Amino acid sequence: MSSNKEQRSAVFVILFALITILILYSSNSANEVFHYGSLRGRTRRPVNLKKWSFSSAYFPILGNKTLPSRCNQCVIITSSSHLLGTKLGPEIERAECTIRMNDAPTSGYSADVGNKTTFRVVAHSSVFRVLRKPQEFVNRTPETVFIFWGPPNKMQKPQGSLLRVIQRAGLMFPNMEAYAVSPARMQQFDDLFRGETGKDREKSHSWLSTGWFTMVIAVELCDHVHVYGMVPPDYCSQRPRLQRMPYHYYEPKGPDECVTYIQNEHSRKGNHHRFITEKRVFSSWAQLYGITFSHPSWT
Repeated sequence: MSSNKEQRSAVFVILFALITILILYSSNSANEVFHYGSLRGRTRRPVNLKKWSFSSAYFPILGNKTLPSRCNQCVIITSSSHLLGTKLGPEIERAECTIRMNDAPTSGYSADVGNKTTFRVVAHSSVFRVLRKPQEFVNRTPETVFIFWGPPNKMQKPQGSLLRVIQRAGLMFPNMEAYAVSPARMQQFDDLFRGETGKDREKSHSWLSTGWFTMVIAVELCDHVHVYGMVPPDYCSQRPRLQRMPYHYYEPKGPDECVTYIQNEHSRKGNHHRFITEKRVFSSWAQLYGITFSHPSWT
């Protein structure tokens, strides 16, 4: 009798253990844990980015113009501190089209990063930082075309819409040209990430970076793209540990570049940018779309 009870107890323990393992497995699958820098789950290559339709992809926030749709040679000037001391300013000024991101300034840094700004791609989280400094970002380069991106619930929510904030700024600066990424195009950016990485952005707790949006927009707009200051995907695994590089050239006391990249790549709680994975995707696009990199070189 006691032997039967022991057998039943043993069976119960085994069943309980199996059920617990299944629950944990299902939970992990649902949250889709992000594997560091991996593109092993990527699916088939999406539609050629140069063939993406421009119609209704970027709508005017101010006026009724359409986004300029073609440059032959574009340069992306990142916000990286690798650009400090390079004296690239004159070279950047000669580029046909220049693309900058968020609130990266040129005042005080023009010897290294130039002043010319054809396009500035701005995240919803950087809107106020840009509009608070019109002398730097609007008046200094009046030819700049702004492209704002953000989730529809951030950009177009009924109360406190960021689009309205930008429109009000446009009343003060009538020459300001600004566009927003449409909700349909935002979904395409998500689908592209999933196609290239095999990961659902939301389930893997990922936020696409402004660098992701900027690179895709540059490929759409430009025949050739050169990127200044972006490190290759394996840079942080090879960099000497004692070497510190600020994440932004204009924030010398800001966070370390590699610490920021690695923490974001590995984090599972909350939403994070997957910078290193994005760079792996960019590396796979380089030959396909004519993208080159320098300072540092990716070759």
